[in-house]
Amino acid sequence: MARPRSSQHELRREQILEIAAQCFADRSYPAASMNDIAAAGGTSKARLYHYYDSKEAILFDLLDRYTQRLLAIIGEAEATAQRRDLDEREALHELIRSFLQEYQNSATRHVALLHDTKFLGDEQRDLILNRQRDVVSAVTRFIKRAYPGRLTAGNQTALTMMLFGMINWTFTWLRPGGPLSYAAFAEEVIAVLERGLAQ
Repeated sequence: MARPRSSQHELRREQILEIAAQCFADRSYPAASMNDIAAAGGTSKARLYHYYDSKEAILFDLLDRYTQRLLAIIGEAEATAQRRDLDEREALHELIRSFLQEYQNSATRHVALLHDTKFLGDEQRDLILNRQRDVVSAVTRFIKRAYPGRLTAGNQTALTMMLFGMINWTFTWLRPGGPLSYAAFAEEVIAVLERGLAQ
């Protein structure tokens, strides 16, 4: 019987993923090597291979965990809406706030999701892309419930992607400590939705 992994093993894997995400964001996934990741983490390549057998394995674990986190945020937002008895618009607003809070803390992981999924093998890439589709579908449901008179079969994808277009690329320009915080930007996005989608 295999010995269960220790909590330290899992913590070290999380640290490696954080370091690798930064390396991928700084250098690009194709340019970053296992040597680069090991050096950035202050360890040896041999030690790195104790936790992951390839750079692709690191990328997959990074994106697997991150897309699961995005789906968990949606589930948490639904539970919060029920617990606090929020109306449908307030529920969507809370979801937007939650996404942007996550993006602030996971900017390099988000960069990897947007730029590096294509480097995975077919099966792993399909799994991540299907999770992304699940996120988009869930957000579409939130928007539909919040603005039932505004979304139609013909425009729902465009309006959902409009929302993602506003929030997904914040890592390129919105900096912690800058003149606009992630929390303040969430309120701006909500204001745009309310003025642009409300009937």
